[in-house]
Amino acid sequence: MDNVGFRILSRTKKVSDDIVKQFENAVTPHVSDNLNRMFAAGMNLKPYFKKGKLLGVALTVKTRPGDNLMVHKAIDLAETGDVLVVDAGGETTNAIVGEIMLKLSEKKGIKGFVINGAIRDSAAFMAGDFPVYAKGVTHRGPYKDGPGEINVPVSLGGMVIHPGDLILGDEDGVVAIPFEYAEEVLIKVKQQEQKEKEIFQSIENGSVDRSWIDQTLKQMGCEF
Repeated sequence: MDNVGFRILSRTKKVSDDIVKQFENAVTPHVSDNLNRMFAAGMNLKPYFKKGKLLGVALTVKTRPGDNLMVHKAIDLAETGDVLVVDAGGETTNAIVGEIMLKLSEKKGIKGFVINGAIRDSAAFMAGDFPVYAKGVTHRGPYKDGPGEINVPVSLGGMVIHPGDLILGDEDGVVAIPFEYAEEVLIKVKQQEQKEKEIFQSIENGSVDRSWIDQTLKQMGCEF
C-alpha cells in the first residue's frame, strides 16, 4: 500500500514547451474568461516580486502547514521551466520558502513559486524578478520533518492544480490551465485578443456599438 501523505510520485504528463511559449503574451483575464472564470486562485495570493510574469509547468507539492521538507526535495527534482505550486494549507505562521530556496531555484531554471502559505526574506523576493505568489510573510522559519507529497493534485483558494498543468501569473493574479485544455484555451485566448483589439479600434474611431446594454436591460425586465 502506498504511504499516502508521505510519498513522491512521478509526473506522467505536462504541457509542452511549445505550448508554454505561445502563452508568453497572454494575460490572466483572457485565460480566466475562456475557462468560464472557474480556475483562479482568488485574491489570497499576492505577488512578491518586482516585475515580470510567471509562466511554466506545475510541479506540485502538498505539505503540512509550516513544513518545507518536501519543497526542498521538489527543488532538487524540478526541471527547467517548472513552477513550484505548494499547498501548505494556507497557514502563515511559518514560512515555507526564503532567500536560500529562491537562489537554488533560480540556479535550476525554475520559473517561480505559488505558495498557499507564507514566505520570508521578502525583501530579497521584492528586489528581484523571480515570480512568487504567496498568502503572506513571516520571519518565523519552517520545520523540516514532513510529511508531504510531490506530484499530487493540490488546491489553492478553490483552484485545483494537477502536475503538468500550465501556470500563468501576472499583475491580476494566478490561473492554472488544465493540461488537457491548454491548446484549446490558447486558440480561444488568441481569438479574444483579436476581438479586444478591434473593440479598442472602434472606441478610438468612434464606431463602438453599445446597443447591447439596452438590449440586455430590456431582456432582463428593467424599466427605464
